Amino acid sequence: MTVLFNFTSRLFVPGSGRLWAPTSICKTIQSQAITKRHERHFSARPSFPALFVRGGTSNGLVIKRDDLPPEHRWHDVLPLAMGSPDPYGRQLNGMGSGISSTSKICIISSSERSDADVDFTFVQIGVKDGALDMAGNCGNMSSAVGPRAWDLGLVSDPASKTTGPSRGQPYEEALVRIFNTNTSKIIHSRFRIAGSPSRYFEKGDYAIDGVPGTRSRITLGFLNPVGAKTGRALPTGNPIDILMLRDGSQIEASLVDVSNPGVFIRASDLDIDGRKGAPLPSLFTPSYVEENGGLKARLEFIRQAGAEKMGLDPAVESVPKIVTLLPVSDKEGIDIRCLALSMGQAHKAVPLTLALCLGAAANMPGTIPAQLARHHEKKGPTLRIGHPGGKVEIGTTFRDGHIVSAELHRTARYLMEGVVYY
Repeated sequence: MTVLFNFTSRLFVPGSGRLWAPTSICKTIQSQAITKRHERHFSARPSFPALFVRGGTSNGLVIKRDDLPPEHRWHDVLPLAMGSPDPYGRQLNGMGSGISSTSKICIISSSERSDADVDFTFVQIGVKDGALDMAGNCGNMSSAVGPRAWDLGLVSDPASKTTGPSRGQPYEEALVRIFNTNTSKIIHSRFRIAGSPSRYFEKGDYAIDGVPGTRSRITLGFLNPVGAKTGRALPTGNPIDILMLRDGSQIEASLVDVSNPGVFIRASDLDIDGRKGAPLPSLFTPSYVEENGGLKARLEFIRQAGAEKMGLDPAVESVPKIVTLLPVSDKEGIDIRCLALSMGQAHKAVPLTLALCLGAAANMPGTIPAQLARHHEKKGPTLRIGHPGGKVEIGTTFRDGHIVSAELHRTARYLMEGVVYY
């Protein structure tokens, strides 16, 4: 039987003499036909499934390794997904938003290691040049890895990875053991789960500076974090080194490698407004550094000199990072203040792996962080670090004088799930 369509009025069936459907049904049939054509069109476009997520004070994509082409082809896919390269620095053609803390990708898969459930590779995408930097890890985005791996079923024996009963709460707590391939270090991620089957439970009353609202707390434990890139907490063996700069000047720095390597200097040793001295925290801000080209260039020269001393490639922007330190008063409620540069940009918070490194360095006698930390002669395992976006607490566990773990708390929020076109 032939059916004739009139999309402005009714559906007619020849020989019946009747109107069988209202206009709305015809429009639905038409819409479905258009949708199928669109699906055929978009399915032909290269894409991959991904989760867009905020992790700590960063955001980016979390992707299963199986959903990507082989690693040697990632440079053909990942920069385009984030909207790089972009000479305008805005990443309008992709998922990034023009700054280093929002141009990040986490790639995860089940692990074959006995001490890990998940393998995790962090990729920093260059905003302007589209370069893939996998030299170091990101502590903020690490917070999203455990929950996503759990929800995807990448934990081989989920029942054995729950850490206890709900104790009357609507949730339990899960443990996911993560192997970070960038640093070859293990991270333990603990977070809430609920439901059947259980999934990451976001609701909670934990807040972190720099992020509005509250979510459930995610606890990250970085095990044996010493020597992530160099094999030693103090790569040169010295608590303070003298760095010779290309302009013939020199500056003191503490070169420390815990979780990620950092170059720590005193802000008072820099030329601020053409003078040396202790700059006011209200003056020494990310916007001030970004607007002061000479100061920003000098900080990069110091970072490169520190990298050479540590045996690292100075051309790699992600490691080491440079951190300027300022002393604080007893009234501020923090132990030390810092401003860090990441990927050539002044960071509006603090890279968490650098906060971990700073927390450890403040407990190493003779280093600049130990000298500047408030009441450093009575330091405990927790360091309260002030940064441009607020503060963060870092806990460091020592055993027989050695760092066995560093711990911090974050939150994460799933923002969008779907396919990303490139």
